[in-house]
Amino acid sequence: MKKIIVGSDEVGRGPLAGPIVAGAVTYKNTLIPDYVFDGRDSKLLSTAQREKLSNKIWDQYLCAIGIVSAEEIDLLGISLANRLAIIRAINNLKIYFDVALVDGNLKFDDTRFFSIIQGDKSHELICAASIIAKVWRDNLMQMLHNEFPCYNWSKNKGYGTKEHLDAIKKLGTSPYHRKTFKIAQC
Repeated sequence: MKKIIVGSDEVGRGPLAGPIVAGAVTYKNTLIPDYVFDGRDSKLLSTAQREKLSNKIWDQYLCAIGIVSAEEIDLLGISLANRLAIIRAINNLKIYFDVALVDGNLKFDDTRFFSIIQGDKSHELICAASIIAKVWRDNLMQMLHNEFPCYNWSKNKGYGTKEHLDAIKKLGTSPYHRKTFKIAQC
């Protein structure tokens, strides 16, 4: 019997605002996708390339997203929040799996989870998960930008750019900022 393998990766560990978003991807039945894995990091692709690949991945694979909010990150800490996002994404696939390949060096209690440093560059499913997570989070940050345009999240995606830090100094934080990140010292 063929083993069911899931790939997962997260985006959004470093920003001052917004959630951590993880993607989880596995093959649909016996369908062989025509997505061509080339080992490129999703962050090195253009927005248009990522969007196109993300749509193709959602069409050709079984995919899910897991989210951990800024408030949860503040409560749990970044490392636990990172693992939780991965677990939520994989659980949201709503399937039994034999092996979960996860980008990075995270430790999990579940022995089916295997962390692979730079796995998004070496494994198709992890790379695909990275792409869908990045597109999903970027789209979310665009929606949050519409609510709080003063922080320019459509451009900085919540990262601590000078413009973002200046806005925090002037206006304070929003409900989407991570309060435990050292933004209070801005």
